[in-house]
This record gives sequence, C-alpha cells and structure tokens, in this order.
Amino acid sequence: MNLLDAISTGAVSTYALLSAAYKSMQTVYASPADLSPSDGEARSQLLPSVDVIIPCYNEDPDTLSACLASIAEQDYAGKLRVYVVDDGSANRLALEPVHDLYALDRRFNFILLPQNVGKRKAQIAAIRRSSGDLVLNVDSDTTLASDVVTKLALKMRDPQIGAAMGQLIASNRNENWLTRLIDMEYWLACNEERAAQARFGAVMCCCGPCAMYRRSALLMVLDQYETQLFRGKLSDFGEDRHLTILMLKAGLRTEYIPDAIAATVVPDKLRPYLRQQLRWARSTFRDTLLSLRLLPSLDRYLTLDVVGQNVGPLLLAVSVSTGIAHLALTGSVPWWTGIMIAAMTLIRCCVAAFRARELRFLGFCLHTPINLFLLLPLKAYALCTLSNSDWLSRDSAAAVASGGGKGGPIRNPDVGSRATDLPDNTEPSHRPTLLREFSTVTSSGIGSQE
Repeated sequence: MNLLDAISTGAVSTYALLSAAYKSMQTVYASPADLSPSDGEARSQLLPSVDVIIPCYNEDPDTLSACLASIAEQDYAGKLRVYVVDDGSANRLALEPVHDLYALDRRFNFILLPQNVGKRKAQIAAIRRSSGDLVLNVDSDTTLASDVVTKLALKMRDPQIGAAMGQLIASNRNENWLTRLIDMEYWLACNEERAAQARFGAVMCCCGPCAMYRRSALLMVLDQYETQLFRGKLSDFGEDRHLTILMLKAGLRTEYIPDAIAATVVPDKLRPYLRQQLRWARSTFRDTLLSLRLLPSLDRYLTLDVVGQNVGPLLLAVSVSTGIAHLALTGSVPWWTGIMIAAMTLIRCCVAAFRARELRFLGFCLHTPINLFLLLPLKAYALCTLSNSDWLSRDSAAAVASGGGKGGPIRNPDVGSRATDLPDNTEPSHRPTLLREFSTVTSSGIGSQE
C-alpha cells in the first residue's frame, strides 16, 4: 500500500506544481489584446476581399438560415463573397428554400456536391473556386456578430499573419447544465489558452467555427492539407488544428481576436459531447506530434504549454487511478490526492470568475468530475485508437433521409463527415432557379456574375 500512496502522492504533487506554473504563466500572458480600430478607421482603409466558406452536411434548415443571415448582415466595407458547399446532404430538398432565399443575394454562391466527400474536401472545393485575398471558414451552425469579418480582416493586414480566429461562445448556452459548462469551457479555451498563445503569435488551433486564413499562405499548404496522412492512412478530421500547424510550419503567425464573437451550437447531451471530445482528442494527439518540431523556433512558453496540456492530464490520470486503487484495496480515502485536486479546481475557477467578472465560473467546478471520470479515460482510449478516423458525431445520411436523424436544430458544433474519394465531377451543381438568379457553371467551376 505504501507504494500506491507514494505514487499517488507524487503524481498529484507533481501535477499541482506543473499546473500552478503553467496556469500562472498562462494567466499572465493572456492579457487583453490591442483594441480593434474604430469603424471610421476601418472604413477609411482599403480592405482586402474576403471569401466566406461554409461547408454544410445534413444541416437543419433553420440553423443554416441563421448562419447565412449573420454572414449577409456583416458590416464589411470590403468585397465579400460567400460559398456555401452542400456536401451531399440527404436533406437537400428541405434546404432548397434556404438556398433559394440567399441565391437572390449576388454575393452568395452555392456548390452542391453530388455525394458526401467530407468537410475538408468540401472546403477545398470552394477554396479552389474562390479568389478573395482572405478566406474565412465558418461552420454551418455558427452565427457571427456583424463586425467579425471586419475585425479579423483588419488583424490580417500584417503580412506575417497566416491565420486568425475569433472568440467562440455557445449559442444554446442556457439550454441545460451541460451547455453552460461547455460555454465556460470555450471561454477558458479562448481567453486563457489561445489568448496566451497569441502573445507569441502562435495560436496552436484556430477553431473551425470561425477562422480566417491568408489565401496566398493557404494555397502554399493546400496540397499538404488535403493529403494529410497518419500511419499511412488519409486523415479526414481535425482540419482546423492541422491547418493551423501548417501555417506555423510555413513561418507565419496565428492570432486570436477576443472581440470577434462567433456563437456556435454545442452538444446538449453527454453522449454526443463525449463523441466530439474523442474526435478532438485524437486530432490533438496527432498534431501535437507535428507541433513538437516547431517548438525550438517558438517562445519557450509554448513548450510549457504543450507539456502542461499533455503531461498534466497524464499525471492527473495516474494520481486518480492509484487513489482509486488505494481506496479499493484498503478502504481508506486518499485524502491528500482529493484535497489537492479540489484545491487546484477551486483556485482555477476563482481566477476565471475574477477575470471574466462572472460568478457563474465558480460552477465550473462541476466539470472536474466529468474530466476525472469521463474525459481522462476517453483520452486514454483516443491515444490507443489514433488510427481510427470515424467522425462519430454525425447522423448517417440514411437516418436523415428517413427523418430519424434530426427532428430539430443540430446539437453538435462540428460540420462534416467521414471523407470518401472526391468524385471526378466536382463542378458546383445548381438548380435552374439558382442558375437563373445568380451564377453560371463553366467547365472550370463557378463563373459568378458581378
């Protein structure tokens, strides 16, 4: 028993020291970014052209309509074009009224792929048909504040910046206890983790719901992005993290803009949330291996960040496992382990509540048991199944077509599906009404009318 005590105490003490050092430096570096220029300053400058790309797969029509409305209402003085890529949705007939409505806006283009090819290839289909200076990737269940494009585009004026992301919030935050926890989790991920990384121009993951890229940089890495392999197999998820790593490998900076607000739908049930977390964990582990090569060229804080995010959970898992074994074998509670974990949790939540000026963050303590007993085992499983590329979080096309997939708005913040081979006939497909109202199709893709 002494061995279990020693391992548990040593692991939790080391975790506490590492976490204290990491979180302290993270809090120091996660200071507010510079204020964005005023509207007058923004309008007085020559703004770059922006292409907004929205992959869509089996999306709820109301959710998609809200997304497109937020794009249409952007207060952006530069040229804005929108490419909505329907990735072979089984509910395309239900989406037709939404397509018809926004086809009346000459800025909107609709690419209707004949079969499902996955989010990454759907994005690429639009990237290769668009021509704007900047590309903004937006998920189809995300709505943007009216100034998001302006704020991101102004940040991208620096030619050394390859990508920038906005702050994510949960649009369905008030639905239940889980969505409230996820919303706080997003705040912490954006305003602690990403904000600190941005101090050094190295945000490690520009999140998919709202991320802007420089086209010239995007074209340099597009082939690598499309053909990402892991253990000899095509990797078709984790596209946002991988694309961010490719930007950093190209020697460009990646940034976080805290006042560019994007609201996305998050899971409202535990099972979809855990499936999402499993996919994200696999993606994180895969691309962490790539990011290790970048660390010597980045600030030393980024090394601490990688260690804190990967070694910290390992130490926590060891301390919890040995603590449970100690309890099972001896019947006595490992008080030191429990007190240390509780103290670290309380300190973190108090700091978050102070920084956000919101007492609700004290309730984030409820996330700790989820992390200890669900997310840590899930991450261990993800590490053992890294070669698995299942998306896990999307209903099958057959289920949607039969009405069993979605009876209401989508409850998952990610868009996409398991990728298949891209078909040869990938020119955009338009119904006659769309052709007549708004664009033509040529042998090389979309020919938009100005």
